[in-house]
Amino acid sequence: MTARLLRALLLVPALLAGSLAQAFDLDQLAAQLGKPAVVRGPFVQEKHLRALPRPLTSEGHFVLSREQGLLWLLEKPLQQDYRIGAAGIARRVDGHWQAQPGQDVAAQQSRLFLAVLKGDHQGLARDFQLQLSGDADHWQLQLTPNSLLLKQIFSAIQIQGGALVERIELLETQGDSTVLRLPASQPGDAPDAAEARDLAP
Repeated sequence: MTARLLRALLLVPALLAGSLAQAFDLDQLAAQLGKPAVVRGPFVQEKHLRALPRPLTSEGHFVLSREQGLLWLLEKPLQQDYRIGAAGIARRVDGHWQAQPGQDVAAQQSRLFLAVLKGDHQGLARDFQLQLSGDADHWQLQLTPNSLLLKQIFSAIQIQGGALVERIELLETQGDSTVLRLPASQPGDAPDAAEARDLAP
């Protein structure tokens, strides 16, 4: 009995090493989310405000280019197009893109969405503590802000997905929250001609 127990105990380090080697980590998540050259699909965003009994709902489509950035095309309840990339945030006004100030809450959320959708965990780690659980098919990533500016805006951010990001929930410090659902995202090989024009800075 003692010999069997000893043999079992000797196996524990090897079993632990194997389980750790198979664990789904942030680098694997980044590689998985960054694999498609383009991701596009619909979104539904719900803004839950403490003062209102029902959430404010908006709908639209997005186009994420691994190389060029993010098009965020709001369709309901009003039409408004945004472009988020390395050059900053721009809004389409009368058919032309106009640069937007980058310090408000909407700008912070836009940059955050871009980093999350691209799986840029190194960029996220500059401002958040990251905790990943699950596997490649069903994972959850919790972001806890560590920068003073983001602590004033968010208490936590929870992200869920599989092959691609499926749900993002932003919990704000004053009690409001935003839930973003991406129910039918599809990977692609390249932006189409219209998307490429809009993504060009």
